[in-house]
Amino acid sequence: MKREQLKIFNEDRVVIGEASREDVHKNGYWHEVFHYWLVSKEEAETFVYLQLRSKDKKDYPNLLDITAAGHLLANETVVDGVREVKEELGIDVTIDDLISLGVIDYCVTKDHFIDKELANVFLHLSDKSFDKFTLQVEEVAGMFKADFNDFCNLWYGEVETIMVSGFEVNNDRSQILIKRQVGKDHFVSHPESFYHTVIHRIKEKI
Repeated sequence: MKREQLKIFNEDRVVIGEASREDVHKNGYWHEVFHYWLVSKEEAETFVYLQLRSKDKKDYPNLLDITAAGHLLANETVVDGVREVKEELGIDVTIDDLISLGVIDYCVTKDHFIDKELANVFLHLSDKSFDKFTLQVEEVAGMFKADFNDFCNLWYGEVETIMVSGFEVNNDRSQILIKRQVGKDHFVSHPESFYHTVIHRIKEKI
């Protein structure tokens, strides 16, 4: 089976070729990803939705993460990245439903894994609660939401833990409703500066 190819970039964000996903992370090439943040305003409260990554994921298993995200393949544009939302969450959105938060670059290095991402970040601002997710269980094990102010306070160090509520998918694909306290160690280890930038840009739009 042909390995997925990603566009790779230099430090000036200029395309310099293509590489497999494995080589991208092995050699630390800059590459493009698509990030989708779902934020809902429900009466007087604002919530941010967080996916729980599958325990079988090679990278960052069983951790809370961006609502939906994925790599952009070499033959894809940023607009094509919206497919990740349907694939991972089972909800239909178009690029016209989203608000661009720009491109955020960051790097995470651990063991033999170098993740240098150019993240095309988008906000989906809704005035309704979402509860009809159909998750791609190979990728996503559950969906949770957190009060947005609590989420901000966590990443700015005002509190140690926050309450999230949602569900996990059981082995028979039924949903188990859950509420739990989580701290920063329950999240994918994006740099704190990344979370700060995302929070700041979301605040500008809500």
